[in-house]
Amino acid sequence: MPAVGIATGGSKKAYPGNLTLYVTVTCMVAATGGLIFGYDIGISGGVTSMDSFLEKFFPSVFRKKHQKETTNQYCQYDSEALTLFTSSLYLAALLSSLVASTVTRRFGRKLSMLFGGMLFCSGAIINAAAKNVLMLILGRLLLGFGLGFANQSVPLYLSEMAPYKYRGALNIGFQLSITVGILIANVLNFFFAKIKGGWGWRLSLGGAMVPALIITVGAFVLPDTPNSMIERGRHDEARHQLKRIRGIDDIDEEFNDLVTASVASNQVENSWTNLLNQKYRPHLTMAILIPFFQQLTGINVILFYAPVLFSTIGFGSEAALMSAVITGCVFVSTTFVSIYGVDKWGRRLLFLEGGIQMMICQIAVAAAIGAKFGVDGDPGRLPRWYAIVVVLFICIYVAGFAWSWGPLGWLVPSEIFPLEIRSAAQSVNVSVNMFFTFMIAQVFLVMLCHLKFGLFLFFAFFVLLMSIFVAVFLPETKGIPIEEMNEVWKTHWYWRRFVHDNHLDDGNRVEMVEGGGF
Repeated sequence: MPAVGIATGGSKKAYPGNLTLYVTVTCMVAATGGLIFGYDIGISGGVTSMDSFLEKFFPSVFRKKHQKETTNQYCQYDSEALTLFTSSLYLAALLSSLVASTVTRRFGRKLSMLFGGMLFCSGAIINAAAKNVLMLILGRLLLGFGLGFANQSVPLYLSEMAPYKYRGALNIGFQLSITVGILIANVLNFFFAKIKGGWGWRLSLGGAMVPALIITVGAFVLPDTPNSMIERGRHDEARHQLKRIRGIDDIDEEFNDLVTASVASNQVENSWTNLLNQKYRPHLTMAILIPFFQQLTGINVILFYAPVLFSTIGFGSEAALMSAVITGCVFVSTTFVSIYGVDKWGRRLLFLEGGIQMMICQIAVAAAIGAKFGVDGDPGRLPRWYAIVVVLFICIYVAGFAWSWGPLGWLVPSEIFPLEIRSAAQSVNVSVNMFFTFMIAQVFLVMLCHLKFGLFLFFAFFVLLMSIFVAVFLPETKGIPIEEMNEVWKTHWYWRRFVHDNHLDDGNRVEMVEGGGF
């Protein structure tokens, strides 16, 4: 068979620069935009397992939950109104991320972050004061609008500010903030559920104001990225800013490349229609399939509904919330593995190892639940060792996601887009992510009721599929300057047919592997 070229590092360009305290602090502040996403994921599942919340807003679910002798455990939370409460946020985030593309490109990344924080804060206030389901849904929609703006702008901001050698670690700060938000929400749910009088859920929902205010204040004090400044014609400010974030005066090569990218960007009349250009086929494919696969790992099933899921498989309400806290701790701690290794081991290795780990755990959890619950959903008395085994495998699964598809699902799309399509392509990425998050949140409880333990096998199949996709179609992007990323597509065995380049440039390093495989 003919030889196949596999990109192993693309461009020889190595811009000088240091990892300065200024850029580190800046990226840490910007990464707190992930707190609002994480807090919402964690809080949603917690409040929907609180009896006082269910009794007030979803009384039919409350009644089914407490009719254990007649209700199939798989189906006790099956409610269209309850799933609408959870999933409405993600539909709103999908729509707002499309608007955020224009705001981010024309007015900078900071303004999108500011809008995100303000809208999220408004939604938190309405949810905390909710008197009926309509107020809950309105609050969730505002939360979603805020989330769309934040998720569209923060990963781009981090990838543009970070030195290319440390881009992976600094960008994963966004995912770390998501995991911290989930953990904080789970801990608060555990304690607020114990408040006498049954109003603890108001504190859980209203607590979303805190991460919203953090990113709102942060957006006021953060500098804009040099890429964004150049894109809006502020070249002198961009040069000064680039010197400051790199910590050196010799920034001419990187600055000139940013200007060249901006000139190409300004020649594009409509970045949305330009996305359909053949040379952007690999970028568009990744913008769609990476977030699609990220949601089909099944992680949001675990995170949204962790308390509900643990309650469904026989844990008490308090034990379910504590189990969610445990998985939250695992999520935070294991994200540091990715921060440490992403710029050392590369993106592909983490993707593939995490995928294998998640698939094994999903099969194990399906077997454990199937053995005890069968298809009728009646487990009888659950022994302590069984609960420990289920939580253990779920924690190992969460760890695999936390150092692979979790952070890399946000990092890789944000670093591969050229400037002329960056805002639009990131909006596609966020929109696809939110759409499938919405769909899974909408159908999960119905799927659990009908597929039962087979639900975990459903997600295990997709993890296998996405691991094959990464192995075959995703080139390594470690250590490549963001404005030089096009080189990895030119040297990839499949994508080079779309990214026109007469021959491989001398500046690209390619390994030729006989046999056509990875």
